[in-house]
Amino acid sequence: MALTGPPAVHDELVHLTRQLMTGDRHSDDHPSIAQHSFLSFIGRNDGCKATEISEVFGVNRSTISRQVRGCIEAGWVYVDPGSVRQGNPLHLTEAGRKYLDAADARRLDQVAGRLHDWTESEVADFARALHRFRISIESQTNGDDTL
Repeated sequence: MALTGPPAVHDELVHLTRQLMTGDRHSDDHPSIAQHSFLSFIGRNDGCKATEISEVFGVNRSTISRQVRGCIEAGWVYVDPGSVRQGNPLHLTEAGRKYLDAADARRLDQVAGRLHDWTESEVADFARALHRFRISIESQTNGDDTL
């Protein structure tokens, strides 16, 4: 029997999340979903600190520290010197911005490819429904819509 209602929505979200997490494996040309999220956050919040990212993403500080190290080593992020206690401001390098822009363009092309046979009205309805669903859980993310 096919699922309906909230169980059907949940099932589709689980499948979509799984595709997002495993469908675009990390390579030199493609950031992992974790790297992409991390770089996107820094790009939108220039000068943010690892502690802020940890709080917003709801993950352990050590997880973010590993992402910071990896992105610095890759040349995508640089850290302003400062008090370790206060945290150091993070910024995208020019290479990091180009890498993120290219990844965003690839992902947008993937979305466009999946929607190629949809009407403009169907795409608009889908975007509105996704937005409405995301906004409905804002209280769980303290109103932060930058994730």
